[in-house]
Amino acid sequence: MSDHDHYFTAEPVSAAQQRSTSVELAGREVTVRTAAGIFSPDGIDKGTAVLLREAPAPPTSGALLDLGCGWGPISLTLALRSPEATVYAVDVNERALDLLRTTAASLGLTAVHACRPEDVPADVEFAAIWSNPPIRVGKAVLHDMLLTWLPRLAVGGAAYLVVQKNLGSDSLQKWLVGQLPGEAYAVERYASDKGFRVLEVRRTA
Repeated sequence: MSDHDHYFTAEPVSAAQQRSTSVELAGREVTVRTAAGIFSPDGIDKGTAVLLREAPAPPTSGALLDLGCGWGPISLTLALRSPEATVYAVDVNERALDLLRTTAASLGLTAVHACRPEDVPADVEFAAIWSNPPIRVGKAVLHDMLLTWLPRLAVGGAAYLVVQKNLGSDSLQKWLVGQLPGEAYAVERYASDKGFRVLEVRRTA
């Protein structure tokens, strides 16, 4: 990764150095494509692993969202566990999106749509949102992202966000409680594991 590249860079300039790696997703070994210039190119990062282990079973149908998908461990897990659902995998990093498209195609997961945020149809509501949100983009960008996507939960749907405790999970929970109308959303700590919190944001009305 060059000095100017971050995993949230839209078009990394560093050499891609694409490679295949084997990981366990949804209880099975799968081969995925990763590369330099994206988040966690060497495999499943600790936070995502906590989310995949602790989050409840995803809805079996409807539209599901992976916000900040990277090379796709969350999106691929959702698609493997809920083959009747449509999975939107959203990221600004074009290299990550291309990698995920390649992996999804190789696994026959035709319901995974890897796309930029603006390419998600505006009328889609989500039965679930799973995310390891990009905390390091800064609070302003992170807050705008969450206030853009959480209101697109369908009534009865829930978002599960994994955040490292020492990177502000508890303060983020308090902020969400203050920002989302209490008559329509319930925010709580769903799980804690290995220094991470999984926050649940449920749309109740």
